Amino acid sequence: MSGTVYGIGVGPGDPELITLKAKRLLETLPVLAWPAPLEGEGLARRIAAPFIPEGRTEIAIRFSFRPERDDTAAAYAKGARDIAAHLAVGQDVGVLCEGDPLLFGSFIHLLEHLPDCKVQVVPGIASPLAAAALTLRPLATLDEAFVILPATRPEAEIERVLSVVEAAAIIKIGRHRDTLARVLDRLGLIDDAVAVERAGMPDQAIRPFRDAVCLPYFSLVLVRRST
Repeated sequence: MSGTVYGIGVGPGDPELITLKAKRLLETLPVLAWPAPLEGEGLARRIAAPFIPEGRTEIAIRFSFRPERDDTAAAYAKGARDIAAHLAVGQDVGVLCEGDPLLFGSFIHLLEHLPDCKVQVVPGIASPLAAAALTLRPLATLDEAFVILPATRPEAEIERVLSVVEAAAIIKIGRHRDTLARVLDRLGLIDDAVAVERAGMPDQAIRPFRDAVCLPYFSLVLVRRST
């Protein structure tokens, strides 16, 4: 395949956080692909919209986003075939990725189906970095250990990890909010935790974790032990 596939990080939600390199590629690449729900545009596409000219060929990689992830492999395989068809005739393809392509990004799974293509990655601002900026909370300092931890992990494992680090960003909250609350309470960290919903988006919200009784999937919790 003579074309190159670009994994383009578009940040957590604010288009002004897109890098100059990402903006240049969005404006010039002939083909753009993006993960999307079964209907609608998809978050990555909405973030990048101000920089996408009319007339681009676009590939929506559609799946249901069900927790079981039972349709994602087939969706990525189909998306990869569609992308490969453009790469084969020398067209470069940009894949839009929320946050950073290589940090819990769908781009990672897509590449598994494109083992022989040329790849470049444009880093993006990940949601923990944006959340720290919005809340003016340092993620870590000096020799502190900092971890990014999905709330989807088993409760005992979340507790084990949080008990040995000084700071954490806990992502993918959603229906795991109450599990996380139990862990933070047992560790005496619940009053040090802040919840950030949809960082950088127009409907973003920031509140103490105790007050956030319902959190969407696109939310995270920052916690850092008091010194």
